[in-house]
Amino acid sequence: MNYRVEVKKNLCISSAKCVSDAPKIFKFDQDELAEPVSETTQEQLAVLIRLARNCPGEAITIYDENGSVISLE
Repeated sequence: MNYRVEVKKNLCISSAKCVSDAPKIFKFDQDELAEPVSETTQEQLAVLIRLARNCPGEAITIYDENGSVISLE
């Protein structure tokens, strides 16, 4: 199963936590705001959830292949 990750640019504070902790999943754009590199896999889901929970700007949202938001609970 693949997952789509979205970073809400208006909430991203460029803390670099996601980029430094998961450089295969996130990178900085030209404005130094985080963005996903590509779709992610089941193996990366636990890392994604941890990063989304710890995002200081609460800017990361994870969607399953049906487009439903993955709960961070």
